[in-house]
Amino acid sequence: MSALTTSADGFLLRGEPFRIVSGAMHYFRVHPDQWADRLRKARLMGLNSVETYVPWNLHQPDPAGPIVLDGFLDLPRYLSLARAEGLHVLLRPGPFICAEWDDGGLPAWLIADPDIKLRTGDPRFTGAFDRYLDELLPPLLPFMAAAGGPVIAVQVENEYGAYGDDTAYLKHLESAFRSRGVEELLFTCDQADPEHLAAGSLPGVLATATFGSRVDRNLAELRRHQPEGPLVCAEFWIGWFDHWGGPHHVRDAADAAADLDRLLSAGASVNIYMFHGGTNFGFTNGANHKHAYQPTVTSYDYDAALTECGDPGPKYHAFREVIARHLPVPDEPAPAPSRKLPPTAVELDRRAPLLTHAKALAEPVRTEDPATMNVLGLDTGYALYRTTFGTAGDGLLHFTGGVGDRAQVFVDGAPVGVLERERHDETLPVRVPHPGATLEVLVENMGGVNYGPRIGAPKGLLGPVTFDGRPLHGWDCHPLPLDDLSGLPFAPAEATKATEPAFHQGTFEVGAPADSFLALPGWTKGQAWINGFHLGRYWNRGPQHTLYVPAPILRPGTNELILLELHATTSTRARLTDTADLGPESD
Repeated sequence: MSALTTSADGFLLRGEPFRIVSGAMHYFRVHPDQWADRLRKARLMGLNSVETYVPWNLHQPDPAGPIVLDGFLDLPRYLSLARAEGLHVLLRPGPFICAEWDDGGLPAWLIADPDIKLRTGDPRFTGAFDRYLDELLPPLLPFMAAAGGPVIAVQVENEYGAYGDDTAYLKHLESAFRSRGVEELLFTCDQADPEHLAAGSLPGVLATATFGSRVDRNLAELRRHQPEGPLVCAEFWIGWFDHWGGPHHVRDAADAAADLDRLLSAGASVNIYMFHGGTNFGFTNGANHKHAYQPTVTSYDYDAALTECGDPGPKYHAFREVIARHLPVPDEPAPAPSRKLPPTAVELDRRAPLLTHAKALAEPVRTEDPATMNVLGLDTGYALYRTTFGTAGDGLLHFTGGVGDRAQVFVDGAPVGVLERERHDETLPVRVPHPGATLEVLVENMGGVNYGPRIGAPKGLLGPVTFDGRPLHGWDCHPLPLDDLSGLPFAPAEATKATEPAFHQGTFEVGAPADSFLALPGWTKGQAWINGFHLGRYWNRGPQHTLYVPAPILRPGTNELILLELHATTSTRARLTDTADLGPESD
């Protein structure tokens, strides 16, 4: 039996009046050693609940393999820590999560099949999700409220009204949860738009809305759609995410706090999106593609109440004051900022060129025409394509299907240009010095589209390549997930060229580990690892200019930094700083 039930205008929790005051915090965007700290700070702000998505693509990277529930993905541990902190949990397991997450959380092995109709009643899609739930839910059932756990509500799909109107599909998902032992209250979540609410709702399932402002109007729209039951803003947007090349989005704390007060004064329940945003570590960021492809940056700070490094920001204090007007807030001091590592310089004095050593990272796959990353079985990362020219001279390289998402082109190891999906690039003028010259194309997957009809768009080289109209055949395709760099033969930096894609290695000393931020002035674009932990993508295009370094990945004594620099650097030095730089602000 569900512990959380609805009345004419609110909730009852085990028969007592209850209002959800929740904050979003995605366990998979926060280092597990920091979960307890962040959950404690959620309680101290006055929240009684936290909300999290569940990313299908990370929990089931292989349909034939076991569900992954350890490390960053140890959801049972996260739920246990929430229960220990006295917090309830709103669980949002998809199948689709959006979340500015790679492919919206849908697994690469699923979307690689172009015939599957995503997020519909297509039995190939629902069957795959059913099999996933068969493995995911049993370890989670002890954490449902019916079993004394913290999970009081479970979402069915996510903003489905913006995508489709297949009610039978939604009913299938409802049945999938119920038949596998989920007794808790189910809810849908859509933008406060009459068409979205109508298409995304399900009879007998609580409808909730998402919005960040115009509180009275949006609550009225939700009430028109659902005449009885609690009013819930399931995503109260207090900030926004950033794209490479755009501004850093912020929202005035007083403005957001005033709207939170309007929500609570109206008697509504709320989930603040985000309470704590965290980070798109590694290759996990998503992208938007409306008129052009726009990849999301590594930081998911979101201008949230708790900053990317877990410090209380202006909204934390403003929201705590608002919540205290409506509900009891713990009689404890607000938490202080965490200790930061002293500024530290890192000299990167060893190098391993990527093009030269690609074979140390992955054996090539031989194909007649270049294969997409999907065909190569490469979910994230890079692919290096290599062939030779049959003739010399000046001409046009034509990439007939374009690139997904960004390609660097080299002739005999010399850079000759860059192509980007966002610019719809397909051609590049080149000079071929001699017959038999080598053509190399390094393609970067900048993140899978997470919203709309372009989810699952292929990556890599997306069609045949021609030179002055003549097709180039016979390709060596190196899939480069970069999940193991141990085979790289680093050498002193002066022994290699500084203008080609290369891995750079250096060490630095740490006394007591603490949070830090990696600054890379003089570097252009690439990836960063500390002690083997993949921090994510950097790019001088901005707006983000530092990468968050969580204290738990550092160790006392000697630490290692590796950068993959794709272009060139004017420096051999990086800096660890005590201050984040997420770029110029725009509200």
